This record gives sequence, structure tokens and C-alpha cells, in this order.
Amino acid sequence: MNIAFLGLGNMGLGMAANLVLAGHSVTGFDPSSDALSRGAEKGILGAASAAEAVADADAVITMLPSGKHVLDVYVELVAAVARPTLFVDCSTIDVADSRSAASIALDAGHRAIDAPVSGGTVAADAGTLTFMVGGATESLDEAQVLLDVMGARVVRCGDSGAGQAAKICNNMILGISMVAVSEAFALGAELGVSDQALFDVSSTASGQCWALTANCPVPGPVPSSPANRDYSGGFASALMLKDLRLAQSAAERSDVSVALGRHAASLYEAFVSQDGPSRDFSAIITAIRAGTLAG
Repeated sequence: MNIAFLGLGNMGLGMAANLVLAGHSVTGFDPSSDALSRGAEKGILGAASAAEAVADADAVITMLPSGKHVLDVYVELVAAVARPTLFVDCSTIDVADSRSAASIALDAGHRAIDAPVSGGTVAADAGTLTFMVGGATESLDEAQVLLDVMGARVVRCGDSGAGQAAKICNNMILGISMVAVSEAFALGAELGVSDQALFDVSSTASGQCWALTANCPVPGPVPSSPANRDYSGGFASALMLKDLRLAQSAAERSDVSVALGRHAASLYEAFVSQDGPSRDFSAIITAIRAGTLAG
């Protein structure tokens, strides 16, 4: 297939590169010349504009920072593609913006799904992402050949916007879980329990969760966790804050009480304002231990 890939950042670059390795022709666009250069090294053809990238595309994949970026691009591109085309948005954006983007594409005679991802840059590079999909079953069937290259699991969550809804709900669980795990390690250390001992207990007991067993916030117990690299790499705290805010926005519109999600968002907002927003979200344990977050 001829694929236009818009957004060759940390996630998009690995995803687009895997499509090239699978034999697809990928034309990419990114406002960053460095991103385009890195893409060229992986066989991604560079375009001078988004409109140029999609001119002969069978499918358009977007991995962009915000709902505004996605909506602006969709408005520009629905008339720029040469024929009815499949639009696949892998960005993490507001549910309402996702539904609006799909409407823009569908009203112009195209197909559209939202397909945000879970797994981070490691999974993007390895082609083992999980895709949470919203949209018509027929459109997902068409996209499946591409999603299977970039990911290990694809779950249809419902109609347009449902993929985004599942993503922000999942990440609200993750943010709350990481705060809980971090507080437990901070308390355990003060009570004389070593990090390894607490991990050995909780990882096989009722406290077990992904934030503990895969992304442990203390160095040692899980060698692959960012805590062993001074919290570099992984899922940036600023992105966790973004997703928690998206969950809060959706909850307010839906009149759903999410007290723990709201509190986790306030804690990450305080943490990001104090620390480097690029550090892994598990680094919040450093502020908890230092006592610099409001309780």
C-alpha cells in the first residue's frame, strides 16, 4: 500500500519504519527536518508538506500531539487525497475531537478510525503496540493489515471515539496505580522494608499491577524499568499529565465522578511543574519521597 504517515516523532518514526520493513511504500511528513532525516535513514520518503504526502495515499496515518493538530490536518487533507482513503488517527486526543475528526473524514467520503496506542517507544520500535480502535468494523478490517505490522494486539472498542475513550480510561488507571505504588515504596522504606522485599511480596500478592511489575518506580527489582536509568525513556510525565487531563475533561462532560483520577492529575501537575516533564512518569516517587507534593 501507499501510506502517508504524518508525525515522525518518537512513536511515529518506529511505527512508520515497521511499515517500510513490511514492504509498504511510506511517505512521511513532519515539521521537524531532523525527524524527516531520521525517517529517510529508515526508508521513509520525505514530503515537503502534509498535502504532498497524501497525494497518492491509500491510507493516511496520523500521530500528532493534540486534537487541534489532528482537526487542522484533517480539514486540510480530506480534499487533498486523490481518491476515497482510509484515515487512521493514532494520536491520543480528546474524545470529542476524535469524533469530530472522524466526521470530517466520513462526511468527505473517506473511511476513518481512531486507533491510539499503548506500549511506548519500545513497543513502537518492536512492532508490539496495542491498538484501541473506534470506528466501523469494515474500516477496521481494512486497516488490520497495517495495524498488525505495527502492533501485537488490536481491540475494537466501539464506534468513533471509543478507542480514545479506552485509552484515557486505561491511562487513568495507570496514573493512579503509579501514585499508589510509589507511595507504598516510600512508606515501606520509612518502616524499614527494603525495596526488593516489598517488590517480592507485592508482585505476587494482591498489590500486583503493571506499574509495579513492569515499570517499578525504584531501581533494582525490574532491571528494564526507567528507574534504573534515572527515569530516562519510558512514558514521559508530561504525557501522563496530558492523558489524565483528557480523562478529567471527558468525565466532566459525562458527569462522572472520578475523584482518584482528579487527584492523580493534580499530583502529576505539581510534579511536572517541579521536575523535568520528559522523565518517566514513575519518577513521581522522587517527589513523594521528598514530600514536595501537596497531599
